[in-house]
Amino acid sequence: MKKNQIRKSVAALAMAVVVGVSLLGYGCGSKSASTAGGVSGDFTGTAKGMGGDVTVTLTLEDGKITGCTAEGKDETPGIGTLALEQLPAQIAETGSIAVDGVSTATITSNAIKEAAAAALTAAGLNADDYKIEVKADATKAEDSTVDADVVIVGAGGAGMTAAITAAAEGKSVVIVESQAMVGGNSVRATGGMNAGKTVYQDENEFGESAGVEKTLKTAAEKYADNETITALAKTVSEQWAEYQKNPTGYFDSVELMELDTMIGGKGINDPALVETLCSNSADAIDWLDEHGITLHSVSSFGGASVKRIHRPVDAEGKTVSVGSYMIPLLEENCEKAGVQILLNTTANEILTDASGAAVGIKATGSTGETVTVNAKAVVLTTGGFGANLDMVVEYKPELKGFMTTNAAGAQGQGIEMATAIGAGTVDMDQIQIHPTVEANTAALITEGLRGDGAVLINAEGKRFIDEVGTRDVVSAAEIAQTGSYSWLVVDQAMVDASSVIQGYIKKGYTVTGETYEELGKAMGVDEAAFAETMKTWNGYVEAKNDPDFGRTSFANPLDTAPYYAIKVTAGVHHTMGGLTINTNTEVLKEDGTVIPGLFAAGEVTGGVHGANRLGGNAVADFTVFGRIAGKAASDYAA
Repeated sequence: MKKNQIRKSVAALAMAVVVGVSLLGYGCGSKSASTAGGVSGDFTGTAKGMGGDVTVTLTLEDGKITGCTAEGKDETPGIGTLALEQLPAQIAETGSIAVDGVSTATITSNAIKEAAAAALTAAGLNADDYKIEVKADATKAEDSTVDADVVIVGAGGAGMTAAITAAAEGKSVVIVESQAMVGGNSVRATGGMNAGKTVYQDENEFGESAGVEKTLKTAAEKYADNETITALAKTVSEQWAEYQKNPTGYFDSVELMELDTMIGGKGINDPALVETLCSNSADAIDWLDEHGITLHSVSSFGGASVKRIHRPVDAEGKTVSVGSYMIPLLEENCEKAGVQILLNTTANEILTDASGAAVGIKATGSTGETVTVNAKAVVLTTGGFGANLDMVVEYKPELKGFMTTNAAGAQGQGIEMATAIGAGTVDMDQIQIHPTVEANTAALITEGLRGDGAVLINAEGKRFIDEVGTRDVVSAAEIAQTGSYSWLVVDQAMVDASSVIQGYIKKGYTVTGETYEELGKAMGVDEAAFAETMKTWNGYVEAKNDPDFGRTSFANPLDTAPYYAIKVTAGVHHTMGGLTINTNTEVLKEDGTVIPGLFAAGEVTGGVHGANRLGGNAVADFTVFGRIAGKAASDYAA
């Protein structure tokens, strides 16, 4: 890469995932790594991918692979779809099916290679003859230097939101991203975005009185000595009394969202950051709307007193995963705004001037070259450290051996770079485990299912907790059960309303039964006990009262056959600790003073979520603080 010239996705991505292959030959014929004379034509093979069948068609000319296409309509958008785009080009270029997969899309990558092997077998060839290792290209790209107004480290939700905001202020923006794709952990988000007091909440009939009362009771009984929570509870109590005099519209408020967030975080959150998060959440929903990102379907989620999580739906009105919906649209907005993205470029140092101000970053490109980005402002949006299990155990030893839901890039590098120049950190030992992680694959199962009515069942066939409690409480209860797992149970009515559940079924995560007894047998639990549990639960739903565990969020009864269950367990999900920031997203030193020119947003920061993050607050976090960081960095760079 030459000076002042920026590579974007295709070249950078392919150089990282194709071992020793020049991109220039793509689509121009095969440099075959293997031959088997005499066979020509198109041959097809199929293998099981992440979401369903993956089909590969190979074009052979005299035994050489000269073309390759792959299809997999049910693969994860932004993750599996990247493998579908990249691997066929590699196979066609090298003539080998032993190409490197996309690191964050292992299952889809393996399916493509297995399907390619099946296609060769269909052609009457020995697939092993085409598993030729391609030697690495030792050519190192030139070191390069790039100048920009704002450099952003990390192309997840916070990074791209900040970039779009800064570009709208007329600033030149460069994002460096260590992985082969944009999205980070954000693309894996399954639920939605919390926002308080929106017009979309008013489209719902209010039926969550018990949730509000329960929160006020918790504040009074457990947090009477917390000044922030006590003050918020007083305000909410007054708002609640006023609403009950004339109960029109949907009841929620910024202060109730703050109260839920503070209680969820065990009261150790930074109150100023919480207020910033909640008071800007409704406006953030509108900002997303202006950028073609529509989160209008409102429902319940764990830890929220009322229906507050805003979710996307597909053309049929079925809920879809928020991350895989938002990330491609944020990337599209970045492209429209002229934001330049360097993939496979790992930042490893923040550059500072003589005064200690941040003035750029140094990074390493895919061939080991040094990429220097000089900038007037630096924004860190690298995410947390949930995929760095050594770092997780360093701060919380009891999590040794736990699975993680995090993307490979969540290594804590932003925290390490910033602390190297004097940044302070907060709450580093506050690491969240999520109770619904698919037991075999570590795939995150959305909390939205519990908000929509699903229940958790233990090995004895019984409920054991208020399913929409905060994640830390539900996870602890689940770990205490026999085998430290549970079954998440839904019915056909929930399946019909959710593309997300339909995806889980296609991926093979579920067992099913036409009756409660049949499902109990498939789950391996006491069939009679399970059937009785489900009938009892349905009665609680009808009565809007759960005398067993005090659940206050009720949807429809689970009484539409067939029934489905997913085996789930707890896994590392979110690191609440991180860099210390103020409400303007400026990174602070240990002594509380600002590091000039350095900003941070999203999971790389600490203080927002305290001891436990509520579901739906991560998307709110990266949207609200991403916007603030983009504007603050632009103002600084002016």
